[in-house]
Amino acid sequence: MITVTSVPCAQREGLTRRQALTIGALGCGGLSLADLLRAEALQGRRSERALILVHLDGGPPQHETIDPKAEAPPEIRGPFAPIATSIPGIQIGELLPRMAAQLQDFALIRSLTNSAGRHDAFQCQSGYSESDLKSLGGRPALGCAMSRLLGRPTDQVPPFVDLMQGRALVRNSARPGFLGPAYQPFRPDLSGMFERELESGMKSELARLGGYHTISLELNAEIPVSRVDHRLQLLAGLDRIRRDVDSSGMMHAMDEFQQQAVSILTSGRLAEAMDLDSEDPRVLARYTLSESTSGRRSTTSESAHSVKKFLLARRLVEAGVRVVSLSISDFDTHSQNFPRMQQLLPIVDHGLTALVDDLRERGLLDQVTILAWGEFGRTPRVNSNGGRDHWPKVGPAILAGGQLRGGQVIGETDRLAASVVDRPVTYKDMFATVYRTLGIDPFQITMTDPQGRPQYLLDEGTVITELF
Repeated sequence: MITVTSVPCAQREGLTRRQALTIGALGCGGLSLADLLRAEALQGRRSERALILVHLDGGPPQHETIDPKAEAPPEIRGPFAPIATSIPGIQIGELLPRMAAQLQDFALIRSLTNSAGRHDAFQCQSGYSESDLKSLGGRPALGCAMSRLLGRPTDQVPPFVDLMQGRALVRNSARPGFLGPAYQPFRPDLSGMFERELESGMKSELARLGGYHTISLELNAEIPVSRVDHRLQLLAGLDRIRRDVDSSGMMHAMDEFQQQAVSILTSGRLAEAMDLDSEDPRVLARYTLSESTSGRRSTTSESAHSVKKFLLARRLVEAGVRVVSLSISDFDTHSQNFPRMQQLLPIVDHGLTALVDDLRERGLLDQVTILAWGEFGRTPRVNSNGGRDHWPKVGPAILAGGQLRGGQVIGETDRLAASVVDRPVTYKDMFATVYRTLGIDPFQITMTDPQGRPQYLLDEGTVITELF
């Protein structure tokens, strides 16, 4: 639970820990998020393009989602049938009925290939394999690159907020790479909002990596807001010599990071966006899925409550965040794939469709791109435990918003959904497309690595022209 307290402007000088908890204090006069945004709109604030990345943690099965194979043998097709959609001639899996009813809003990629085969979200965050430029710190995630390109020390919300849990959190998938820690995502602790039990091995892994994975901006009870600036000035003075001899520019970058952290803390905008209790009850109802859904929930899977992650993402982009990543777990179904899909896929189906409808009603759908996918697909053949194993050759992806053309399928697989037979799409192709929806040409813009060399945002890939 994130607690948010309204604090009048006159009292901000003596703001205490009780008045500014995990994320920060609410804006002056107790204005709601909608009030703040409305006021900015009257001042001519220009809305920005944004991206919501939905990681289907563990690797979603193509058969049960968007590429059902009704004519395949039983050990391939499984127990679920294809269903018709709002677009004649296109069928998807029966566990996605809401998406089927409004497929005109969604574009389906059935031929995603070239997976690195790793059980994290890094390729889904960057387009690159984990080993690319590893000696220099690795490639940055897209959100971190956006922070570098578009972030400012005076920002009242961070450019990139990472809401991922599970493997993606443990393995620091949304990492800044060679850009350095100043451009890491803002990663609020969601454990009090959304339950996601880690596997025992991952708990040990997370403990070994330390506690930097989540960020808690919390004012010390003894330090009012006015003293925070004084302490930053003192720190800058103490670090002046270190900055003077630092040829990499990292110290300057960390100065900006600290300034932005204070701006985020004291503005209250992020705190309000994270406070779902302040949302209109009618909107909350839209993102509510019955807990009595059929199927089997594994110990590492989401509950029906996690549909509200999609609402949280909408509130963040509405507040000005440029990139939001979230995860839905656990698609790593080496056993009991079918009952687990009965429990998980309604969460994805409900969340994505509610998000699209909500963004449209708020006039934001054309500005916000949604991409839902995972690190790979699942094996065509069902194993002896009733599960599907890892299958890097083919995976599914779902796109919406961002002025993309919905109501279509791109790519085709063979009769078993085992290999691509038409229009292969790579992860870098997807990122070339997403960057375009953000108004950025990734083949023209460079960022300097620690050795002083320019690195393009993407070194290869082709925009999926069918989507425009």
